[in-house]
Amino acid sequence: MRFPLALTAKIARHIIKHKMLRTPKFAMVLQLEPLHTCNLTCTGCGRIREYSTSLKDMMSLEDCLGSAQECDAPMVSICGGEPLIYPKIEELVDGILKQGRIVYICTNGMFMRKKMRDYLAAAYSPEIETKVVKLLVEKLITEKDAETIRKGKNDGKPVIRPSTWQYWNVHVDGLEYTHDLIVEREGVFKECVEAIKMAKILGYQVATNTTVYKETEVKELENMFEYFSSLEVDGHTISPGYDYDAAKKDMVKRLGRQPEDFFLTRAMTREKFKKIQEWGERFTIFGTPVYQEFLAGKRELTCTAWAIPTRNIRGWKAPCYLMTDGHYPKYQEMLEKVEWNKYGVVDGVARDPRCENCMVHCGYDPSGALGTNYQKGDTWKNIKYNFGAKPKPYREGAKVNAFNGTSIGKGHLAEAKAAINSPRAAMNGAQSVFSRREEPHNHDHAAGGGSCGTGDTTQRDELLAKIKKDS
Repeated sequence: MRFPLALTAKIARHIIKHKMLRTPKFAMVLQLEPLHTCNLTCTGCGRIREYSTSLKDMMSLEDCLGSAQECDAPMVSICGGEPLIYPKIEELVDGILKQGRIVYICTNGMFMRKKMRDYLAAAYSPEIETKVVKLLVEKLITEKDAETIRKGKNDGKPVIRPSTWQYWNVHVDGLEYTHDLIVEREGVFKECVEAIKMAKILGYQVATNTTVYKETEVKELENMFEYFSSLEVDGHTISPGYDYDAAKKDMVKRLGRQPEDFFLTRAMTREKFKKIQEWGERFTIFGTPVYQEFLAGKRELTCTAWAIPTRNIRGWKAPCYLMTDGHYPKYQEMLEKVEWNKYGVVDGVARDPRCENCMVHCGYDPSGALGTNYQKGDTWKNIKYNFGAKPKPYREGAKVNAFNGTSIGKGHLAEAKAAINSPRAAMNGAQSVFSRREEPHNHDHAAGGGSCGTGDTTQRDELLAKIKKDS
C-alpha cells in the first residue's frame, strides 16, 4: 500500500463517520503550535515574526493534549516555531499517541539526532548496540555519542520512539544550495540528510515538507524527490509558497525585498506543478490526487480551511493557518463564529483579496477528500491512490548532485568568506557580494532569489563580522 493500512483506515473511518452524521464541518488535521520560538529565520516564513511578542510563551502540556481531544482530528501536526525546542515535546508526542492519533513532528531537523540519541540511550540493548555500530560506521554519531548511549538513560522520562503512528516531517525546500539559502544558514541541509539517514536506520517513519517559491526550478524539485526516494523516505508534502500577510511584512521589513519577486501567483503555481501527478505516481506524495489536479490547473476546488484548524498560544486561530483575523478560546466557538463563506476563491473569484493567490495544502488538500465530485470519479481516485501500491525507492536518485552548495565550497556565503580570507584589497569584493539586492544570481539552482537576506544592512554587517571572527 502507498500508506500504512492502519493510518489510511483510521482517516477513512473518520471521514465516513462524519459524512454519515452529516457533520457540516469537522477537523481532519490539527496544526498544533505549542510555541513559536525557532532556531532558524527561514525566508518566506512570517510565523515567528507574526507572534514576535510571545516568543518566550508556550502552551502548557495540558492545553496541548486538551486541544487534540477538543477537535478530535485523527491526525496532529506538531509545528511552530521549532517543536523540538518545546521542553515537554516527548511528553506531548507520547500523550497524543496514547489518544490514538497519528502524529507528525514538523521539524527543521537540527535537533532530530539529539532526540534519537536519547531514544537509543533509553532503549539500549544488544539489538540497539548493533544499530549504534552501524551509526558509527555511517558517521551519524560520534564515539562520544556512543559512550553516552551505552551508559543508558533511566530518568523515567519518555522519549520519541519509532512508531507506525508517528512521522518525522522534515522541512526541505530543495537541494543543498537552495535549502541553505532559504533557511538562511549553511549546513542545515547536510544535517537534515544525516538526521533522515539516522532515522531510517532506527526504524522511524520520515517525510519531507517542501514549499515551492517563484524561483524554485521544477527540475530541482524532481531531483530532490529522486534523491530522498533513494534514502527510502516514506512520503512528501509539497505546497506552493503563498504571500500571506505576516510573510509579506517580514520580507519587506527585514529583507528589503518585494513579495511579488518571491511568492507564487495562481498562474505560476499551476506552471510549477504541471508534473505533480507524474510525481505522485513516482513518489509517495501525501495528499489526494484531487488536490494534485487542482495544483496542476485541471480543476477548481473550494477552500476548506476549517478542516485543518490551528491551535496556538493565543487560542484557535482563524480563518486558517496563514491568515489571522482572530483567536477563539474554544474550537466549536471558532467553527460557529467565523464567516467561512467570506474566504477562499470560488470560480476564479477571490472572496477575500488575501486569498487570491492561495492554493496551499492546509486550505485545499482536505477539499480533495471532503468535497468530492462523484461525476468526476473523485471517490474512486482517492481510494485507488491511497490504497494503491507504494512507489518503489528510486535507487538512481543516489546519483543526484544533492550536495551542490557549501559542501563543495559553493554556499551562499562562499564568495564572502573567500574574499575575507584573501589579501586586504579583496575586502571590497566581499562587501560587494553582500550589497547585491535585486541583481539576479547565475547559480544553476532553484532558490528563493537571493533569499539569504542580503538586502538588510544590519544583517549584512552582522554576517560579515561573524565571518571575520570565524576566520
